[in-house]
Amino acid sequence: MQVKMKLLSFCPSSAVSTSMPDLIIFFIIYHIHKLESAQFNVTGPGHPVTAVVGEATVLPCHLSPRMSAENMEVRWFRSDFLSFVHLYQHGKDQYGNQMPDYRGRTELLKAGITDGNVSLQILNIRRSDEGQYNCFVQDGSFYEEAPVELKIAALGSNPLISVESHQDGGIRVVCQSAGWYPEPKVLWRDPSGQELPSLSEAKSLGDSGLFETENSIIVKERSNQNLSCWIRNTFLNQEKESTVYIADFFFPRVNPWMVALSVILLVLFGFIGLTLYLFKIKGKHLGEIRKRDTEIRKHLGEIRKRDTEIDDLQRELNWRRNVVCPGLGSSAPPVQEANVTLDPDTAHPHLVLSEDWKSVRWGDTRQDLPDTPERFDTEPCVLGCEGFTSGRHCWEVELEMGSGQCWAVGVARESGGRKGGISLSPEGGIWAVEWDWDHFQALTSPETPLPLSRVPSRIQVCLDCDRGQVTFIDAGDEAPIFTFPPGSVPGERIRPWLWVWKSQLSLCP
Repeated sequence: MQVKMKLLSFCPSSAVSTSMPDLIIFFIIYHIHKLESAQFNVTGPGHPVTAVVGEATVLPCHLSPRMSAENMEVRWFRSDFLSFVHLYQHGKDQYGNQMPDYRGRTELLKAGITDGNVSLQILNIRRSDEGQYNCFVQDGSFYEEAPVELKIAALGSNPLISVESHQDGGIRVVCQSAGWYPEPKVLWRDPSGQELPSLSEAKSLGDSGLFETENSIIVKERSNQNLSCWIRNTFLNQEKESTVYIADFFFPRVNPWMVALSVILLVLFGFIGLTLYLFKIKGKHLGEIRKRDTEIRKHLGEIRKRDTEIDDLQRELNWRRNVVCPGLGSSAPPVQEANVTLDPDTAHPHLVLSEDWKSVRWGDTRQDLPDTPERFDTEPCVLGCEGFTSGRHCWEVELEMGSGQCWAVGVARESGGRKGGISLSPEGGIWAVEWDWDHFQALTSPETPLPLSRVPSRIQVCLDCDRGQVTFIDAGDEAPIFTFPPGSVPGERIRPWLWVWKSQLSLCP
């Protein structure tokens, strides 16, 4: 299975009226575009991968055509692009922001990486590992990804058969087992393999997310005294079976005291077996606790090296900025330095625009302006005159800092609401960062706090319409401030957006 991330199309005019030189030019342009886009595909298995709890499994993924991925970024993630399952970058594995549940359990199989094999191995499979994974590969600004579905199964313990009591003229026999997934099928069978009707059945999910089952049957003298408890995992097409034989003297008509004694012995042996099994489970849990303690100590050591990690994170953020605004050699469309001006028809009556429409400030007096549908009437906002539907565009905003001053910088949907109270969040059609009473934050839902040490004097806004992504960069040292991830911004007309209160903002020429 593969996911195509880039499309190129070219539609010539009518073939009837096209001259021979025009056809030659068309085919030259067509093949140039084709060469630029046909770099590689990322391909998964095309079918779900099955893994067994407690074992290791490999999620297949490779590049087509075969090429070395040693100097590419390979990112395995689930639903959140930034919180990754495994990251290979700059020729080595990166564990800074790895999801806690996968720490110490993942490995990129590098034996075939020079041939484009970027498969991921996951150790000690857990029930929670089930679901979809994404294999994302990026070289410069060219990237592709493919989904891989992981199905989890577990083969539980051997059935434990115990004799419980006399009931309905026979003996009640119980079969118990634990550690199955998905829900298993439980049957009683006689020596010829015929299915026997059970008295009761109970299944439940344990703390680990695996099924526990208990099934009972009534055994009567000279009928089905030799029987088997058969538990099957229909997903793995595997089963486990235990057999018990109950002699005639266990039944009340023969000798009630002997039956009682035998039943007690069977129950005792069953209890001992169950106790040994529980101790085994307890020992396994204690081993996991010790392993977690070791991981905690390891994390404490990593915290002591936070300065090195911060430098690595800074390099990664600078690299991410290069993805948003790629340099030479990229096959993605170039970044357009947008010459943004402000639209006076959208400005709130308290906002005063400069004559060249390049700056806006808060005015204490409300201006007498027409209340048109385009104008914001409650939130002190103003839109840029320019609107973008495709391509990659950047512009800078100079900020005024001070106590009691508030501002926000970003982009907004042209179709978003402008009357009454509007939601300053992606749900309201706004993607921005905000300085509000000494708080610096991204206007997500809920807000994401940003370091006060990173409050800049100039912010560069980078909008990638094709990828649906907005990134804010400190124009002073070119360090990224915050990124709304790919797919956040819908594919419709997007315009620059400013929010001003007791402050002044200016668009840099």
